[in-house]
Amino acid sequence: MSESFEPPLLTELQRDSTDPLAGPIVVRNAPEQIVERLVTAVALGVYVPGQALPPERELASLLGVSRATVREALRRMTESGYIEQRRGRTGGSFVLEGWRPSSADLIRRHLLPNWSRFEALFDARRLLEPVIAATAARRRDDGDVASLSQALVDYREAGDREESRVADERLHRAVAESTHNPVLVGISAQIRTSISLDLGAEPYTPEIRRIAAIQHGELADAVIEQDPDRASAIALEHFGLTEKLIRDLVVRVGEAATTEAGG
Repeated sequence: MSESFEPPLLTELQRDSTDPLAGPIVVRNAPEQIVERLVTAVALGVYVPGQALPPERELASLLGVSRATVREALRRMTESGYIEQRRGRTGGSFVLEGWRPSSADLIRRHLLPNWSRFEALFDARRLLEPVIAATAARRRDDGDVASLSQALVDYREAGDREESRVADERLHRAVAESTHNPVLVGISAQIRTSISLDLGAEPYTPEIRRIAAIQHGELADAVIEQDPDRASAIALEHFGLTEKLIRDLVVRVGEAATTEAGG
């Protein structure tokens, strides 16, 4: 099992040696690795059937590869029936299905070699996010209260998945910024990026979004009311939602492998 602390792509990926989550690059077929990551993201609910993937340019920036590499990955996904290409002003790469016969194998190839990295991320998040929330509750000022309140309103009034994603990021950033410690802000953002497979949005299902909407309000209230113990407890529970989704997906692909072996 690879000890890489970052999902490997190719040497196209420019790494920052000061990044605490950086590690050695495992060189292999970059388009195929992008396919594996995107299929995993779709299975987790980062993207859902009917939703457009980010444009080529944005995916290339998020993943640190060339547009040509992204284009080849999208071509393979189109041929495999995961997405369809639509032209015109409202065109793009649209997800067709959340799960296909080849999904389990592709997801295993992405998650399992990187599983030690995910375990480390889960552990870091369980340790750090409660501390960040508690510190925010102790240090928040009137400006932070205004930012938290507005971020919470934006999340509750979000009209679609993309608005929810943006509002979710703003709310968690507002909590981190309430610590008045830029290092903590950066660490929190880096963990969110890594948990999201570097695709800019944490995975969630409609049920998790319903739970998150409640927990967001509770977390914001705890910080605003300067209750560090409650803020810490809520953060620990809230950030476990994504971890559970990823762990459940590992179980699902394991069950699929057992079925395939028995079939």
